[in-house]
Amino acid sequence: MGGRGWGFPGNIHFEFGDGPQGGRGRSGGGPRGRQRMFGAGELRLVLLKLIADEPRHGYDLIRAIEELTHGDYAPSPGVVYPTLTLLGDMGLIEEQASEGARKKYAATAEGRAHLQENAEEVGRLFVRLDETGSTRREHSRPEIGRAIGNLMQAMKNRVARDGWNDDLLAEVTDILDEAARRIERLK
Repeated sequence: MGGRGWGFPGNIHFEFGDGPQGGRGRSGGGPRGRQRMFGAGELRLVLLKLIADEPRHGYDLIRAIEELTHGDYAPSPGVVYPTLTLLGDMGLIEEQASEGARKKYAATAEGRAHLQENAEEVGRLFVRLDETGSTRREHSRPEIGRAIGNLMQAMKNRVARDGWNDDLLAEVTDILDEAARRIERLK
């Protein structure tokens, strides 16, 4: 299985799938052979549509896409911010007055017209985003990954604090075996 794992003394190694962070920000053909989420110009349309729906900061846009895919994809800031600059240069969005250092963007009239002209493609892109999230919901349960991640972190913290000994190893093994038996008995 791919994913994160922690090695422990005594050749004990725990490994599990990607958990709740699986796939975040991957956009290229990485080790799992994933394809790019967006082709040329598609991310611009997605960001423009999200901004037209409501003015947003760059980080809000990243989170919105991640939510649309139920955690399966989140574009990197290194892709989003240059795209926002390009949308601004094209006159499709403009910076709004906002509190703090984050820039908030709103769609211009030209941006709304551009979305209208590309409404069919925008619709297809959002269907694809939803299908990406639907596939993840059908085949993955992030709650399980989160719980396993919590277990692994607790074990890592415990071992870092005092190290392994025979009594601790026996107790942890008993807890894990009992959890497995309880899961098997679930109806």
